Formats: sequence, structure tokens, C-alpha cells
Amino acid sequence: MKFESAPLRGAWVVTPDPKTDDRGYFARTFCRKAFEAQGIDADVAQCNTSFNRLAGTLRGMHYQTDPAAETKLVRCVRGALYDVIVDLRPESPTYLRHFGVELSAENMRMLFVPRHFAHGFLTLKPETEAFYMVGEFYAPEHERGLRFDDPALGIRWPLPVDVISDKDRSWPLLKGVHR
Repeated sequence: MKFESAPLRGAWVVTPDPKTDDRGYFARTFCRKAFEAQGIDADVAQCNTSFNRLAGTLRGMHYQTDPAAETKLVRCVRGALYDVIVDLRPESPTYLRHFGVELSAENMRMLFVPRHFAHGFLTLKPETEAFYMVGEFYAPEHERGLRFDDPALGIRWPLPVDVISDKDRSWPLLKGVHR
């Protein structure tokens, strides 16, 4: 696996190293020892999948507060998506900055999301499926979110948002929440 540090401290873009032959390929997508060697918390509590019928479907921007703050390792296993994270650590020099990367079945990239980051994605193709490993159990009482279109974040989504849940559309704006 190849680990590339993202511009937000603690976040990583991880690319498997497929071994190919006449049958196709084999690639390791997770190895606790490899992640720990990079200083990445490699604990896994749950694995989730998200199937999205249409391009332009947005899910996010989600996070959980302490003591249920999550890490995530996100991979697109079918189709393509634009994955975005926002640093919510007030002590961080990149506080409230975001980073986005295209994840697709073809490029096999994964995004490691540290604790105290909001996370969301926009599908770029129909029938896109994401798979993610999560470092903490889902705790609805600790679930929070940010608005995908908050002007304070300035996220430039590569496609119009055509499909979004009422909950994700209704998260509060940052003004007065995180400052």
C-alpha cells in the first residue's frame, strides 16, 4: 500500500498495490501493521456500505462527538465519488479547512479520515457504492453534521447536488456553531 499524507494533518490517501496476473488482481486494502507504521489509529469497530443509485447524490457532512468520535477508511468499490473532509479540531492549524479527493473503483484510492473531522461525499457516477471501515460504534446521540453548502467552508463540489436527505440539507451553518 502507498500512503500519501493529505494537506490536513492526520488524514491520508491510501492506494493499494495490486498484484496482477491472468485472473485479474489481488490487493490488500487494509493491514493494521502497515497503518500503525504510519502512525494511523487502525482500530475497526464497524464496516459500512453505501449504495447510491444516481450521480449527484450527496451524503454528509457527518461526524460524531467525543467519546464516540470516529476514524474512517473510505473506499469506492463501484462507480466514483468525490470525498471531502473538514478539520474540526480547534487547536489545529488547518481548523475548518477541507480536503477533497476522487475515489473510484478504477483508481482504488482510499481516504483515511481522522477523529474530529466531518466527512461527506458526492457521487460522480450512477450506481456508486462506498465501503468504509469505522473506528467507533455508531452513537446517534453523538451524531452531528455540517451543511455541504456552508459558505464558510467554501467546498466546490464537482457536480450539482441533485439528491440529498432532509437531515443532511438541514445541518446548521458554521456561523456561531464552531467559532
